[in-house]
Amino acid sequence: MKTIGMFEGKTRFSALIEAARNGETIIVTKSGMPVAQICPLPPADDSTSDAERAMEELLAEPSTLGGLTVRELIDEGRR
Repeated sequence: MKTIGMFEGKTRFSALIEAARNGETIIVTKSGMPVAQICPLPPADDSTSDAERAMEELLAEPSTLGGLTVRELIDEGRR
């Protein structure tokens, strides 16, 4: 784990973010005291959002909304 002062961290922010992307954790200090941590995020479980999944489900099953499918309603709304 790397430690860096706040002033140096400010001037090297892009490099610190790149280090975090590569799995490194950096502790940021102010007057020698740790105040923040820059670390990589855990990998995302799924790249599909909840909204995208809901839309896929709606489009996958036919709807009986006035005898029109969801696709037809979408297309009608675009006219």
